Amino acid sequence: MSKKIKLACPACATVNQFPQERIERDPKCGQCGESLLRAAPIEVDSEALRKHIQHSGLPVLVDFWAPWCGPCRSFTPTYSSYAGKHAATIRCLKLNTESSQQAGATFNIRSIPTLALFKDGKEVNRISGAMNESQLRQWTEQQLA
Repeated sequence: MSKKIKLACPACATVNQFPQERIERDPKCGQCGESLLRAAPIEVDSEALRKHIQHSGLPVLVDFWAPWCGPCRSFTPTYSSYAGKHAATIRCLKLNTESSQQAGATFNIRSIPTLALFKDGKEVNRISGAMNESQLRQWTEQQLA
């Protein structure tokens, strides 16, 4: 019997479950029909963030950022490129701490950008500051090893 994986839909946040081997075949949401894998970071609010963290069969990497933050804006293309290359292995989310201030407080975000990595619903580690794609990949791989 194949292992099942859960993912929240990037479009409607409905939690979907499917056989893990289907992840390579671009699974679709049973509710809205959108792809469950997005080759770009998924913009989330507090509620969607909670769903993605709690119901993800993939590790979840969250970029806590704000629109007024220069380093956050300069990190955006790097994070987008990383998300595009790793959509089938890690869920990349973005949470705007300016519009979701309660989520920033809940996750004790003290500086931005901050990246927090979650696996099986629990925080693995976090790091603050912008980095290049190679550093991001290396940091993520180290945390998940």
